[in-house]
Amino acid sequence: MRIPSFKFPIISVSLLITVFVFIVGPVHADQVVVYSARIEQLIKPMFDKFTQQTGIKVRYTTDNEGALMARLQAEGKNTPADMLITVDAGNLWAASKAGLLRPIDSQILKSNIPEHLRDPGNEWFGLSIRARTIIYNTRKVDPSELSTYEDLADPKWKNRLCLRTSKKVYNQSLVAMMIAEHGEAETENIVKGWVANLATDPLSDDTRAMEFVAAGRCDLTIVNTYYYGRLIQKDPNLPLGIFWPNQKTSGVHVNISGAGLTRYGKNPQAAEKLLEFLSSISAQNLFADVNMEYPVNPNLQPDPVVASWGKFKQNRINLVKAGELQAAAVKLMDRAGYR
Repeated sequence: MRIPSFKFPIISVSLLITVFVFIVGPVHADQVVVYSARIEQLIKPMFDKFTQQTGIKVRYTTDNEGALMARLQAEGKNTPADMLITVDAGNLWAASKAGLLRPIDSQILKSNIPEHLRDPGNEWFGLSIRARTIIYNTRKVDPSELSTYEDLADPKWKNRLCLRTSKKVYNQSLVAMMIAEHGEAETENIVKGWVANLATDPLSDDTRAMEFVAAGRCDLTIVNTYYYGRLIQKDPNLPLGIFWPNQKTSGVHVNISGAGLTRYGKNPQAAEKLLEFLSSISAQNLFADVNMEYPVNPNLQPDPVVASWGKFKQNRINLVKAGELQAAAVKLMDRAGYR
């Protein structure tokens, strides 16, 4: 994954900064400004609760992670943002690598967030967990046939596998973490096996892949669990089952949504309080449940619907590898013919 280099004409940067100052208003010690790649309905309930408890106001703008990182880079020391919230450890790693985040030493965050779900340099921290697991057609696959991600390369699955496109960060991170575990040569052979077993060209998103599985156009796929939850909520009668792979080996691949404090934020102390709050028991279920994710704080149980999918062992390789090995993963998937 290339670290994005964002270039703007001088007039565009000046206009961008002026617009953002107008939107968020002047800097106040009793407010935190957040740039969020998570949509308003997911973050507003937590921000409102934080304000109720502390009196610190939270002002925010939402956009995709690329646009938000471009803004932070363009604004530099003039940024109004104190915190960046985004999804996938690969994106958080890229923000850190681009110098957009600052390290913080918080015992609360270290206590609330397991080590493999936070940056070793303390620049970003997971706030919710999304598991990327196997979904299968219950009419065509006996779960006893399933075992690992690696096994999906076995010829027994020829013309039975659907995958989301390799262009999306979720599969890039999955392959990056497999490289961390197996090395490039073995991982490339696995991915080549996946490609040989595809029933159709890679699909645009996880929901589309599950729709193909439910319709019998393929028998199984790999998706983030919250997509499964959303689809089953809409139609509980779909013939889809969830399977936790690699339970006898490394565990299920997990990723995060998470946050870090911006390098040039004006209110780092208030922002740190907000980040600590987001990792706390009082906020974690609000953060995770709305999107059918898992709380990152191990002291909490997931939403009952999510819990009904069963418990699983997580892969505990630190997610910093999802960023460090992202570029290698992209090149590997290209060599393997995974588009």
